[in-house]
Amino acid sequence: MNDEARAYPIQILIWHEIVNDRMGDTPVVVTFCPLCNSSVVFDRRVGDQVYEFGTSGLLRNSDLVMYDRSTESLWQQLTGEGIAGEHAGDRLTVLPSNIVSFDSFSKAFPGGRILSRETGHARRYGENPYRGYDRIGQSPFLFSGEIDERLTAMERVVALSLQGPEGELNVAYPLRILAERGVINDARADTKLVLFHRGGTSSALDTSEIAEGRDVGSVGVFRPLVDGEPLVFAEINGTIRDTKTGTAWDIFGRALEGPLEGSQLEPLVHGTPFWFAWAAFKPDTVVYSPG
Repeated sequence: MNDEARAYPIQILIWHEIVNDRMGDTPVVVTFCPLCNSSVVFDRRVGDQVYEFGTSGLLRNSDLVMYDRSTESLWQQLTGEGIAGEHAGDRLTVLPSNIVSFDSFSKAFPGGRILSRETGHARRYGENPYRGYDRIGQSPFLFSGEIDERLTAMERVVALSLQGPEGELNVAYPLRILAERGVINDARADTKLVLFHRGGTSSALDTSEIAEGRDVGSVGVFRPLVDGEPLVFAEINGTIRDTKTGTAWDIFGRALEGPLEGSQLEPLVHGTPFWFAWAAFKPDTVVYSPG
């Protein structure tokens, strides 16, 4: 954003959950709820007012409830919706972001900036206080709602909200299916989209040391267009390529090698939360099933 690239280590966010920052002229708040595995970045502006956010200590559907320090309104982390106070009913603007390995970030953006562990707080950065929480048979912590049984509660999904001719359409792609395929080409709500998966990113909620967590990979979601021309993608011999030109693409939607080298796909807002949390807030979600 604004010609800047920044990374916020989950090893820090798992303890603090919220980072208020500014990228150029854009004030942002970077959030992570470990209980829902939901990582969401928002613009901190509502109208012409810039807000600073903190953790309220409250949960709703097991998800972090934030508050702004100006009006003390409460905000839902997974959706960005104001749920109590002066801003009830308002929504923060969600910005595209994704969880990737430090290796992927540092190679793609060698000049990128990284949040320092010198936070002024004494925390065991690098340790996971929720060891084993994301095992598929686990029960969500402090969740009393009904589980949508179309998927297992703790299954990771790639979740999107798209605007179509009939309003908002919510879609969930089971991460296990995307990981098996490497690429999914799809169209929803008059929107063509493509999902990429690359291995090499550790689960933050598996072992006691985050860096040693099992590989759950990383996800990118994009509009598959270059100069208005639609593309179809496939994983070929371990590399993501478009089938029209054979150009190689990375998890950030950048064309690395081939006729389209230097091109950038437009990222779409998405997350990779646990199914139980997404379904609790978006019960009308369509679950992707391979055709």
